[in-house]
Amino acid sequence: MSSSTPSPGNPLASPVALAILCYLIWGLVPLFYLPIHAFGGGALEIIAHRSVWAVICAGALVWATKQWPEVFRAFRSPQLRWMLLLTSALVATNWGVYVWAVTNGHTIESSLGYYLNPLLNMAAGAVLFRERLDNWGKGAIALAAIGVIIQTLALGHVPWIALILAVTFGSYGILRKQLAINALAGLFVECAYMFVPAILYLIWFETTGQGHFFAFSHAFWFMMTGPITVLPLTLFSYVARRLPLSTMGFIQFISPTSTLVIGLFQGEPFTPLRAASFAFIWAGAMVFAFGAWRRLKAIKPVEA
Repeated sequence: MSSSTPSPGNPLASPVALAILCYLIWGLVPLFYLPIHAFGGGALEIIAHRSVWAVICAGALVWATKQWPEVFRAFRSPQLRWMLLLTSALVATNWGVYVWAVTNGHTIESSLGYYLNPLLNMAAGAVLFRERLDNWGKGAIALAAIGVIIQTLALGHVPWIALILAVTFGSYGILRKQLAINALAGLFVECAYMFVPAILYLIWFETTGQGHFFAFSHAFWFMMTGPITVLPLTLFSYVARRLPLSTMGFIQFISPTSTLVIGLFQGEPFTPLRAASFAFIWAGAMVFAFGAWRRLKAIKPVEA
């Protein structure tokens, strides 16, 4: 994928449109993991297959877009090499926790993590990139914090799944925003770091008779974990360098809303106290959206 800015004449190629597509795919990802879990695939097996098929898909795209020089540059640069190793560890942790959550009856709590992530993005944007955080943004973060406290009471423990997902992916986005490497090339390097341990694990898993890959319908679902991993991550890495963190945070609410609906259809408990926690988080989202709308209104006359 080219690092050039999309043509303004094509709305489907705009960073905002690509960000919406990215988060819509992420919100529907549990629908790919649940069939695998239904025929016996566990979280570790899913993650290992995801790593293997992701590096194959990313490599094919790197080859098609002739970005191998960018990949080699990343491996030659000590700074890029180590930073991409760090982002690879963050995204692998995020994958592991998320897959385990959606295949073990914690889809709703995982959606909470991605509701929190954009609010963490706002705070990080203000602290690290000096993006202005007005009273609306501060109010949104305060409402979300109340929501987390209520969620803790509803669950009877700190919502660790949600917090780990929010922190790991928030940190991933912050680091990727600063790396001077094309989105696709950087993603390939990250996947390459995960490939060796993943393939070794799958070889051992299959040879001990515990694997589920060698059946046509099973293989299809495992192989699909590659495209559904590479496409949204490529889109995310691309738009993260072209949109403010606050804008990314607002669009991101598409993903957890979709995941929450999936969790509800799975029959996960949604108690009144838990509903109250989400109400505060949704209120925070609405406050942020209203503040963003006010800022946009103030900017347009100046631009004109």
